[in-house]
Amino acid sequence: MTELADRYPTRLGAPGRWVERSDPTVWGTIETPELAGFATEGFAAVEDLLTPAEVAEFSAEIGRLAADPDLADDDRLIIEKSSRRVRSIFEVHKLSAAVADLVRETRIAGLARQVLGSPVYLHQTRINYMPGFRGTGFYWHSDFETWHAEDGMPAPRAVSLSIALTDNYPVNGSLMVMPGSHRSFVGCQGTTPAENYRESLREQEIGVPTQSDIADLAARHGIVQFTGRAGSALLFDSNIMHGSSDNITPFPRSNIFLVFNSVENTLVDPFAAPAPRPTYIAARDFTPV
Repeated sequence: MTELADRYPTRLGAPGRWVERSDPTVWGTIETPELAGFATEGFAAVEDLLTPAEVAEFSAEIGRLAADPDLADDDRLIIEKSSRRVRSIFEVHKLSAAVADLVRETRIAGLARQVLGSPVYLHQTRINYMPGFRGTGFYWHSDFETWHAEDGMPAPRAVSLSIALTDNYPVNGSLMVMPGSHRSFVGCQGTTPAENYRESLREQEIGVPTQSDIADLAARHGIVQFTGRAGSALLFDSNIMHGSSDNITPFPRSNIFLVFNSVENTLVDPFAAPAPRPTYIAARDFTPV
């Protein structure tokens, strides 16, 4: 691993500062019409990425994984603090042959290649489960802040694809994003404890912006919510500010979450953590998909 200059400083033990992004958002050529506004907005919704038959297939698959007794003591399985139900399962493409086949398809990985302008590899894969009644949300954050600080991702040349396996309503904790916020990197206060991921994957407290920063971003950019039927997807920039509220409705929400990073943006030593996170969270096999 190589040391690089840190252009996006964070977790310095002092109040964070904003850095206007010096990297492009779109590095390649956009060919899919739904991605036309990606550079400006920092995200794009793609309807019907999966067929109803595929939604049924993958819903059954994630149900099988959540109930698999062999995963009960596996570090890749994350349990909700309050409900004690499954919150996430990481490295899902290595646990499910069906997901492994899906991620390599052009309609999936091809979206990332258009935006990132290079071959891509899987930085992270997971299933997110948000059960009804007691599902816990994700506080406002930029994924890149964590991937930069704790994984050593040099630049925000990565995208996430969230594929809905359930209908996303405004009331069941669906994802909220701040359009255009990907152009500003918000440094966070505090330092990273050793093995911070053990707590942050259940409830993130380190690497989140201040309430003042969130209020300023919301005033500048506004907030929109990703809703839509099962099979739809949201592709979003690694640095966009996003989050979700708790789900107290009877309607569960689940999704396949895929993170694609450019092979020209491979990981180095963490910029603000004592050691890299495990490879099931942040892959260091940079083989293109």
